Amino acid sequence: MIEFFFNGGFVFMGILTLILLFVVIISVIVAISIFIQKINNTDETLREINYIRSAGIFAVFFGIFGQLIGLFSAFKAIKLDEVDISYSFITEGFRISMITTIYGILIFSFSMLIWFVLKKALEKIEL
Repeated sequence: MIEFFFNGGFVFMGILTLILLFVVIISVIVAISIFIQKINNTDETLREINYIRSAGIFAVFFGIFGQLIGLFSAFKAIKLDEVDISYSFITEGFRISMITTIYGILIFSFSMLIWFVLKKALEKIEL
């Protein structure tokens, strides 16, 4: 797992991990306020729940951005080198460039699951 983190690029994977931590922290805070039923303002709680979804969407786009930067750098290096490059080298580059996108999609999936559960829980309390 740590190998994927460093292969994906420390900067992009680090920022995506911070987004994941943000999603987890906000989720715990909102879940505590919902399940202990200390909700003073439903609109504010709904806004906090939507932050979870927004962070997940940002994670997908940031992961794709990381992949595009990696591919751009790889193609630039291939062009400058102008030697015969094997297909295995290119496919390994594509595999590594997809790590940030996959991580972003996993964060998005997790955030959407949490968003859905917390939103349904908030709707049950409002009734």
